[in-house]
Amino acid sequence: MSLLRMLYLGLAVWGALHPMYYFITWFRAEGWRLSAMVEAWHVNAATSGLVWDLTIAAITLTLWIIAEVAVRRNFGALIAIPATFCIGVSCGLPLYLFLRTAPIR
Repeated sequence: MSLLRMLYLGLAVWGALHPMYYFITWFRAEGWRLSAMVEAWHVNAATSGLVWDLTIAAITLTLWIIAEVAVRRNFGALIAIPATFCIGVSCGLPLYLFLRTAPIR
């Protein structure tokens, strides 16, 4: 496995675990209501801007994945879409790059 692929995989794992630590910490302190977290995301213009930035990036990544899967027929790469929306772009993007750079058979 190439060094670059290993870096993508490492970034995907880091992108899943590191942000999740902060989410779980927040949920423990504030309660396990998703609606309260969404409210916190829009507490000011800076956080709203960040939410929209990540939302647009997630949608763009999703379109790219779908377009490439249609051509490359690498259907396993579709797992990066739920990873993007359930975990975050910090996991979904490097996971997709890891899956996309697999040797072609």
